[in-house]
Amino acid sequence: MDIILITAFIASLFLIIGAAEPLAARLRLPYSVILAVLGMLIGAGAIFFLRTELTDALNPVAEAILGLPIRSNVFLYVFLPTLLFQATLGMNLRRMLDDWVPILVLAVVAVVVATLSVGYALAWTSTLPLAACLLIGAIVSTTDPSAVVSIFRSISAPRRLARIIEGESLLNDAAAIALFGLFMGFVMLGMPDPTFTDALGQFPVLIGGGAIVGWVAARLSVLLMSVFVHHERAQISVSVALPYLVYIGAEQIVGASGVIAVVTAGITMNLTGPHRLSPQAWSNLSEVWDLLAHWAGALIFILAALLIPRLLEEVRAEDFFLVSVVICAAVIARALILFGLLPLLTLLRLSPAVERPYRVAILWGGLRGAVTLALALAVTESIWVPIEVKRVVGILATGFTLFTLLVQGTTLRSVIRWLGLDRLSPIDEALSRQVVAVALQTVREDVENTTENYELNRDIVRSEAKKFGERLNDTVQAAEDGAEILDRDRITLGLIALAGHERDTVLIRMRERTISQRMAEQVLSDADQLIEGARSGGRYGYQRAARKTVSYGLDFKIGVALQRRLHLSGPLARMTADRFELLLSQRLILRDLDAFIDKRIRRIHGRRVAELLHELVARRVEALETALEGLRLQYPGYAEKLERRFIRRTALRLEEREYSIMREDGLIGAEIYTALMQDLNVQRAATEKRPSLDVAIQRLELVQRFPLFIGMDDSALKKLGRSLKTVYVNSGELIIDKDDPATSVYFIASGAVELESAGQTWRRGGGEMFGQIAILTKKAVRTQVRAIAPSTLLALDADRFRRLLARSPAIQQAIRNSAKERGIDPDALIAKEQSGTPLITK
Repeated sequence: MDIILITAFIASLFLIIGAAEPLAARLRLPYSVILAVLGMLIGAGAIFFLRTELTDALNPVAEAILGLPIRSNVFLYVFLPTLLFQATLGMNLRRMLDDWVPILVLAVVAVVVATLSVGYALAWTSTLPLAACLLIGAIVSTTDPSAVVSIFRSISAPRRLARIIEGESLLNDAAAIALFGLFMGFVMLGMPDPTFTDALGQFPVLIGGGAIVGWVAARLSVLLMSVFVHHERAQISVSVALPYLVYIGAEQIVGASGVIAVVTAGITMNLTGPHRLSPQAWSNLSEVWDLLAHWAGALIFILAALLIPRLLEEVRAEDFFLVSVVICAAVIARALILFGLLPLLTLLRLSPAVERPYRVAILWGGLRGAVTLALALAVTESIWVPIEVKRVVGILATGFTLFTLLVQGTTLRSVIRWLGLDRLSPIDEALSRQVVAVALQTVREDVENTTENYELNRDIVRSEAKKFGERLNDTVQAAEDGAEILDRDRITLGLIALAGHERDTVLIRMRERTISQRMAEQVLSDADQLIEGARSGGRYGYQRAARKTVSYGLDFKIGVALQRRLHLSGPLARMTADRFELLLSQRLILRDLDAFIDKRIRRIHGRRVAELLHELVARRVEALETALEGLRLQYPGYAEKLERRFIRRTALRLEEREYSIMREDGLIGAEIYTALMQDLNVQRAATEKRPSLDVAIQRLELVQRFPLFIGMDDSALKKLGRSLKTVYVNSGELIIDKDDPATSVYFIASGAVELESAGQTWRRGGGEMFGQIAILTKKAVRTQVRAIAPSTLLALDADRFRRLLARSPAIQQAIRNSAKERGIDPDALIAKEQSGTPLITK
C-alpha cells in the first residue's frame, strides 16, 4: 500500500509542477517561489494531519509523504547533475568567454566573500566554532538567480546582463559546494579554527581532479555517440548517463569535486558535440535535456520545501537573531561585490558596465533555494556533526532561504517596477509608435486584399474599414508627433533591428540545414555581438563588432606558432577550415539583409537611415569578400577543396530537407524515406572528412603565384618558401612603428596596408611589398605601417632579401617604383645596395 501511495504522490507532484507555472504567471511571482510555497504547504499539511485528533483518514497519505526517502544524496546525486549538465549544454559558451571576468567575480569571488562575511559575523555573535560558522556561510552563499533572469527577459533587459547572471548560476553552485566540502570536513574532524593554508591545500585536487575526470569522460562519450551515428536514441541515452557517472566517479573514486566534473563534462560536450552529431540529433538531445532539467528543477524545489516544516521544529527565540545576522551579512557581502568591485572592474575595462538599477535588482534577486536546503540537510544527516551544530545549521539555512523566497521573491517585481526597469525609455516609446503605424499600414493593405478575395459584404467591410482607418490615423498622428527620436538613435535602433533579423535568418538557415549547427552557433554569437555593439556604441560599436567577425583571433596565431615551431599543422588546418566555412556562412546570411532594410527599416526610420544601413552592410560584404579572397590566395589548392566540400555538404542538407518535406506531405512512405536517408548518410560521411593541409606545400603554391617572384626557378622558389614566415594581422593593427629597426621585408599575400611618413600616405595591396626602403638605406624606419584590412603577410629577413634582390628583376623594378614615390633615386638605390655602400635618402 505504501508503494501505491508514494507512486500516486509522485505522480501528483507532476500535476503540481504543471499547475505551478501558469499560477506563477497569473500571480506574477517567480516560479520557484510558487513551488516552494506549495511544497511547504504539503509538508505542513502532512505533519498536521498526522498529529491532529480531528481525523485519522488521511494518516496513510501523511505517513507516505513524510516517509519519502528524501535525503541530501537524492538532491546531490539525482537532481543536481541534471541541472548543472543542462545549464552548460544550453549556454553560448563563446559569448560567456567575453564576460568571464564579471561571471567569475559574481560566481566565485562573491561566494567566497559571502562565506567569509556570514561565517565571521556568526562567529562574533554566537557560540558556534568558526568552522561551523564558515560552513553555514558556504551553505547560504549559493544563489538561484532564475527569478531575476526570467524577469529581466520579460522587461527586455540587455542580453549580456542576463547572460552574466546565468553564468553566475552555473559556477556559484560549484564554488559553494566546493567550500561546503572543505568546511564540512573541518567540522567532522573537530577542527574549530581552520587556516587558509588547510583550505587552499585541498582545492587543486577538488578542482583539477574534477576537471580532468569531466573532460576525459565527455570526450569518450562524444566518441561513442559519433559511433552511434544512425541511432539517435542511443546517443541521447549516452548523454543522460554521462553527468551521473562523472559525478559519482569524481566524488567516490577520485575524491574530487563532482560539480566541477559535471560542469567540465557539459562544457566539453557543448563545444564538441554539435560538429560530431547531426543537427537534428543535437537539437533533439537539447530538447530532452531541457525537459529533464525542468522536471529536476521543479522536483528539487518541491521536495526540499517539504522538509522546511521539519527543519524548523526546534526553532528557539534566539535563532531569529542569528537568522537576521545571516541575512544582513549575506546582503552586505553581495552589495560590496555589486557596488564596489564591479564598478572597479568596469573602470579597468574588464567588465561591461552594469547600471545601478540593474545592480539593485540583482542584489534583491539573489534568492536561495533547493541547493542551500540540500546542503543543510546533508549536515543534519551526518552522525559526525555535533547535535547543536546540526540544529543551528538547519534552522539558519532554512530561515534565510524562507526570507529570500517569501520576502525578496514576492517583492522582486515591485522593486523592479520601483526602479523603473519595467518602463520603456522615451526612445523605445517613440519607436513603438513608429512600428505600430507601419504595422497598421501593412495590415490595412492585407485586409483590403482579403476582403476582395472572399467577396465579403460591402457595408460590413466599409464600416470596419472606417473604424480601422480612424485608429490608423490616430496612430500615424502620434508617430508624427513623436519626432523626438534623433537620427543617431534611429541609426542605433535600425542596426539593432538589422542584427536581430540576421540572427533570425541564421535560425531559419539552420532549420533548413543550409548552415551546420556548429557554424550556426558561431554566426549567432557574432549576431549577438553586433546587437550589443550597436546598443553600447551605436554605429561605431556595430562596426567594431563587424570587424571582429572577420578578423584573425588569438587562436589563429597560436595555430601558426604550433605549426611553425612544433610542425603541428592539425590545429591550423582545423581553424582554417572553420574560418572558411564561417565566412561562407556569413556571406550567405548577408545576402538577405538589403531586402529587410528596404521592406521594414525604411518604412520605420526613413530613407536616410536605410541608405546608411545599406552602406554599412556593403562595407561588411566588402570586408568579408576580402577575407575570403585572402584565404583563397593563402591556400589556393586547399581553399578549392574546402569550397567544394562546403557546396557538397550544403547540397546534401538541401536534399535531406526535400526528403523530409516529401515524407511529411505523404508523398513517400517510411520505408522509402529510411532507405533514402541511409544512402544520404553514406554520402555525408564521405564529405565530412576534411582535406589535409600541408602548410609548406600551400606556401610554395602561394609563392609561385606571387607576381614579384615570377621568373625564379623551382629550386629557388622552394628555398624561398621555406624562408618566408607567415604573419596574420587584423584591420587597424600596427605592423611597423616609426623608429623601429629595419629587420624584415613584408610581401602582402592578401589584404591591404597603409604607409604613413612625413604627412604622406601610400597604400599597398595583394602582391606588393613594403619595408624594403629601410632595409636598403640601412637606416631606422621612418614610416608607420598599419593594416587597413585583415591581412596575411609573408616576412623575409634582411639578409635573405638582399640575396633575393640580386637575382630578381621583378623585385628590382618594384623597388624602383616605390623609390620614385618616396623621392629617392631608384637606380642609385639599387646600385649602392649591390656595391654594399649605404645610401643617404634625399
